[in-house]
Amino acid sequence: MKTTDKIDAARIELLLGELRLSGVRLVWAALAETADKEGWPAARFLAALAEQEMVERSRRRFERHLEEARLPPGKTLDAFDFAAVPMISKAQVMALAAGDAWIDKGANLLCFGPPGGGKSHLAAALGLALIEKGWRVLFARTTDLVQKLQIARRDLALEAAIAKLDKYHLLILDDLAYVTKDQAETSVLFELISARYERRSMLITANQPFGEWGKVFPDQAMTLAAIDRLVHHSTILEMNVDSYRRKAAVEKARGAGRPATRATIKGTS
Repeated sequence: MKTTDKIDAARIELLLGELRLSGVRLVWAALAETADKEGWPAARFLAALAEQEMVERSRRRFERHLEEARLPPGKTLDAFDFAAVPMISKAQVMALAAGDAWIDKGANLLCFGPPGGGKSHLAAALGLALIEKGWRVLFARTTDLVQKLQIARRDLALEAAIAKLDKYHLLILDDLAYVTKDQAETSVLFELISARYERRSMLITANQPFGEWGKVFPDQAMTLAAIDRLVHHSTILEMNVDSYRRKAAVEKARGAGRPATRATIKGTS
């Protein structure tokens, strides 16, 4: 390489760094060499650089959104055993995974069923699919998030804490039933539900049907108001199947020892 070429290359590296064009910076030299050999017109060369930058930015954005989502690892739609939950339509789930028909409208998704039926796996898998589509998602155990909101209320920052969650198109609240049934916890949960109503989507997993939500919200008026807001624009998935974990434990006790093939879930639901 000529001295002038080395100087030009150094200048390009410096300029691309200053402009934060990391995608272009990765490939410009190889593309320039190819363009010189094949006699590309300038427009084709510039288009190739721009495409690479778009690809790299998309990759970095996905990695950021995946990290911030805090999804439990290994929970994908490919790994979910739809045969074990025959009442769930795979076609419907795949449509939900696109997000366009419900997240744009701030609609909700509610998953009900006994512990061990795959609710958390399905919720996390949908979250991952939506991130791949460009949506921002946060997965949280309901008790953990409620405790953080309680601390924010104590510090007179509850409104700001709830507003901060607005950046997430979808908020996944796992294990709603395990919120402690005291007024302080259920009050901040209700405020969160109310704040996101018709604005931002929620995906909630719960062991109890609506008829038993009085055990979660001790105040009847609050219970009815919370259900009304969640159901108004929602899709409800009933996953009333036997616990896979219980089946797996029985098989292990019998000496089957086969690897798990069905969807497993994090925590207790």
